Amino acid sequence: MSESIDLLLTGGTVVTMDASRRVLVDGAVAVRGREIVAVGSSQEFQSRYQAQETIDCSGCAIIPGLINGHAHVPMSLLRGMVADQQLDVWLFGYMFPVESQFVDAEFCYTGTLLSCAEMIRGGTTTFVDMYYFEEQVARAAAESGMRAICGQTVMRLPTPDAASFDEGLERARRFILEWHGHERVVPTIAPHAPYTCTDRIYREASAICAEYGVPLVTHLSETAREVEESIAQREVTPIRYAKRVGAFDVPCIAAHCVHATEDDLRLLREAGAGAVPCPTSNLKLASGVAPYRRMIEAGLKVGLGTDGPASNDDQDMFTEIQLAALLPKGISGDPTAVPAREAFALATISGARAIHMDHLVGSLEPGKRADITVVGLGRLHSAPRYTYSSDAVYSHLAYSARAADVRDVLVDGKLLLRDGNLLTLDEHDILARSQQIAAGINTFLASRERNLMAKILALGGVQQDEIFEIQVKAKLDQRAETVLAELFSNPAVQITKSSERTQYDTYFLFADGERVRIREDHRSDPGARPEPKYTITLISEGRRGEYPHAILLSRARYTAPADHTVRFYREYFQPDRMVEREKSRRRWRIIYKEHDFAVNVDTLAGADPGPYLEIKSRTWSRRDANTRAGLIGELLALAGVTDEALVKQEYVDIG
Repeated sequence: MSESIDLLLTGGTVVTMDASRRVLVDGAVAVRGREIVAVGSSQEFQSRYQAQETIDCSGCAIIPGLINGHAHVPMSLLRGMVADQQLDVWLFGYMFPVESQFVDAEFCYTGTLLSCAEMIRGGTTTFVDMYYFEEQVARAAAESGMRAICGQTVMRLPTPDAASFDEGLERARRFILEWHGHERVVPTIAPHAPYTCTDRIYREASAICAEYGVPLVTHLSETAREVEESIAQREVTPIRYAKRVGAFDVPCIAAHCVHATEDDLRLLREAGAGAVPCPTSNLKLASGVAPYRRMIEAGLKVGLGTDGPASNDDQDMFTEIQLAALLPKGISGDPTAVPAREAFALATISGARAIHMDHLVGSLEPGKRADITVVGLGRLHSAPRYTYSSDAVYSHLAYSARAADVRDVLVDGKLLLRDGNLLTLDEHDILARSQQIAAGINTFLASRERNLMAKILALGGVQQDEIFEIQVKAKLDQRAETVLAELFSNPAVQITKSSERTQYDTYFLFADGERVRIREDHRSDPGARPEPKYTITLISEGRRGEYPHAILLSRARYTAPADHTVRFYREYFQPDRMVEREKSRRRWRIIYKEHDFAVNVDTLAGADPGPYLEIKSRTWSRRDANTRAGLIGELLALAGVTDEALVKQEYVDIG
């Protein structure tokens, strides 16, 4: 008696990717509900099963749905926006500014719909995302029928959906609570990278992941510069830093890992973390080529990703498979470095392990979810076919197949693509909405080429500083030594560093409130660098928050080395007004109640010289900024400074 099933795919070459890597030349897959119930021969299954629907897959490969292990899917709306830039310029110069202007809930929803349509057409059934407004990514993924791990991005920088990382952590928790338990969408948190996060962000993110049983998503060791700077600043690689701050205490999906050391590979293996290089993006951004062969040999869980469409520029996993097979050959000179079968595994069963979902997807086996892709093998670029070896199909899939060859796609046993027709999404509507958003970005970029940010980015080496600066100034009327003695004699105040310097500042002021500062900094304390340091800083107009004893400035600061003359910069930026300030500065770095502050005693050249006591601190967190503003009041009291002495101005505004 025939057994009843919902769907039978028959007559194709079934590439199971199971433990024995079975390939069935005239095979069939039986599906009931959302699960695969059997994999076997077409002839046997015709009599064994009574299917409500049968799909003839003759001339096709029946494969596990492909897994895109790392993406930023809403960034499909930024595809083609900018190219041929270093990663830091690409990120800080274009992506972050455009995102701050345009990324909102609608942007993320529409961009995800566009990406889902593209990925479904390319045979991808599961993706791992890291972006903003992740509830909209989850919403679009759910509507499309795809399977997704959606990571709400958290950074110390302000993001389009969070003014500070405190808000980012809270938003991530709300998102996880809202979507936890969904049948196809796994909500989680994604601390962006060590160079954009803090220890606290990683530790709290790891704790949230442990609480809800979800994986942590992050970027690690994408570029050589990132690794060098991590070693210089933290004395460890980004991957060892990730271990230190708890990222590996939970299942972790680590994107890129291009510059992983041997020690890093061991750490990843021991932690069971997934490593997900993105071949096309890593090439386009000149980040390098991941050590695919060593990763596989070391026993890592290795996957593949497309990264965001703004740095790829497509989401075709067949291209990533091909590059993962070819790049190690070209670099090593060994044509066997990553065989076609292993490269294909990176986007299927190995990729499933890398994202900690191999119990559900990644292979065609009874009991697993029916996430299946049917790929046509009879097109001009993939003909003719050879079947003398069962492994020959891997050559077709790794080197010949293209996204356009995908005919049918199922997730949880539901057809999302049938005979090349999208069934769950309105392709024409998505394209129209996407182009409308792109038109606004195009107008913004055209005008931005004339602004200060574009100009300072062209100078190179730009870094963004803390977003919240808390500061206070007090005029001391020659009482500096008395004030300092009272402050530093308190046992709660711990001096960590001191210096003496003369600073020559030239400010370029603009009508819109932005200012550019050129600084020549000469240190004179014992052991100081002999050469002056020259920097150029773009300071955007910020929101001011008044406190009883301090002023809080919420603003972005972009700093780069200054290696031209003041005359050059004056002609380059063409300011509305220019102000020069010279000051002698004695500085102490202190710790007070576990928070760091700079204590400066400054004497200005010219009118109203002071001296001035300045206490300041910077942070990425608004909550932390509020705390430090209160502590500044306590420090003033310890120093015996009265309210009458306070000067709530910056030096450029004094005199």
